[in-house]
Amino acid sequence: MPIVVDIDVMLARRKMSVGELADRVGITPANLAVLKNGRAKAVRFSTLAALCEVLTCQPGDLLRWEAEDAEGVVGAGGADETVGAAPGE
Repeated sequence: MPIVVDIDVMLARRKMSVGELADRVGITPANLAVLKNGRAKAVRFSTLAALCEVLTCQPGDLLRWEAEDAEGVVGAGGADETVGAAPGE
């Protein structure tokens, strides 16, 4: 799915570190990195809402759809995890 995550853009605008954002949202820096790097298979609405609240933005400021290129490449695949889920969920 060609969803692009723009958390880095919002972090730069807010002059906030990944660690600070993770702490304020209540997720681990590792889970935030999975989301930030586009490797998450899912994100909980509660996590998305917390990100938006902390960064004072809309979901569309963090996530956007981008068409695939001619070869069907949209970026790296990766971890099969839900960001914001407790371990084992």
